[in-house]
Amino acid sequence: MTPAEIVAIRTDFAVLAPQADAFAERFYERLFALDPALRPLFPTELAPQRKKLLQALAVVVTGLDRLDALLDTLRELGRRHAGYGVETHHYAVVGEALLATLAERVTDFGDRNRSAWSRAYATLAEVMSGAPREEAA
Repeated sequence: MTPAEIVAIRTDFAVLAPQADAFAERFYERLFALDPALRPLFPTELAPQRKKLLQALAVVVTGLDRLDALLDTLRELGRRHAGYGVETHHYAVVGEALLATLAERVTDFGDRNRSAWSRAYATLAEVMSGAPREEAA
């Protein structure tokens, strides 16, 4: 990630801070609208899940300039998600929901920001989705 991409992502994330729970709530609304089959993979009460999403995003956003240090954490998260029933193709839907929610909630979320978030998410999704396959091999 370039320094400019990291700054863009961190700036956007700071904008979301005052509306973090509303952002997470809207993210899950979008996610389940995009793929209703994902809903059963989550608990009925989503408040704790929203908090987990925000915490995970905060860890990633904070660690963007040292992703190497996050790789083991992301792999473990990917293995846990696989245990919950998350499949590789689900990561694309999550990415779509994330970008759409960011575009809705962050003023001036333009192409540069979308590109930065897309790149960061693609890296995260690649590591997480690959972890169960690595373990099986």
